[in-house]
Amino acid sequence: MPWRERGAGPGSGGSGRGIDSAMATPPIIIIKKKGSHAAHHGGAWKVAYADFVTALMALFIVLWLLNTSIKVQEAVGGYFRDPSGSARRTGTGVAGSGENLLLNKQDMAKLKTELQSSIQKMADLDKLKSNIEMTVTAEGLRIELLESEKGTFFDSGSSSLNQTGQEMLELLAAELGKVPNRVSVEGHTDSKPFTGKGSYSNWELSSDRANAARRLMQESGLRSDQVSQVRGFADQRLRNAKDSLDPSNRRVSIIVQYINVDLDEAGASGKDATASGERKLSAGKRTEPEKHE
Repeated sequence: MPWRERGAGPGSGGSGRGIDSAMATPPIIIIKKKGSHAAHHGGAWKVAYADFVTALMALFIVLWLLNTSIKVQEAVGGYFRDPSGSARRTGTGVAGSGENLLLNKQDMAKLKTELQSSIQKMADLDKLKSNIEMTVTAEGLRIELLESEKGTFFDSGSSSLNQTGQEMLELLAAELGKVPNRVSVEGHTDSKPFTGKGSYSNWELSSDRANAARRLMQESGLRSDQVSQVRGFADQRLRNAKDSLDPSNRRVSIIVQYINVDLDEAGASGKDATASGERKLSAGKRTEPEKHE
């Protein structure tokens, strides 16, 4: 064996037994493992954290809303009910269902169609087709009841409604009483001077006809607070400006107004200003006011 040739034999003074023992015993190998982190948990904690932040933000929004005005609360609520922004206010009243009503031009067009469908059920509709006009304007849905030469809805030269006028206004009142929108009523005449009652003029006639229409409609379906204005314009807003004597200039207009919080508040402010102006006028020189509602 090669190791014996190197002086590992019995006479060499070395211990062959020790060498055999050393060669027979394998070396001890110690393996040390380094500690490692726990397994990766993914992004679940991020989702939980995002949910927490979202809930916290929602809490802050609720606390902020509780300290804002009613106007702001209605605006925020209207946005979440209708993100397009066309919802303005929840309809509440005698006939209100509490549901939010969309008040854009498309909805006014739908109301126009429904009214036309109801009017078509009336008798003698063919005779009235040219005397009823409905248009969607910037102010709202305008319903015009146009007079003829002999009188269609009112007795000629009078503020008294005939049978046809009563039936038409009762039908409109029943339908318009279902919506939360406010209504204004206007009276118009042609330019032919009114004669036969002393100082009674087209101003009084237009105002009296508008008021007669308002009175009957409130008795037939309109809520007591639904009419916002009753106005008489005499011949100042002619429908046919080229012919001031055209019978169609004699008409009653019913306007279903868009609901607008800002306009309603402006109207309230205007009423306050008007009342203040009237008090100042009464303190000064008294003048004879026109009969104009």
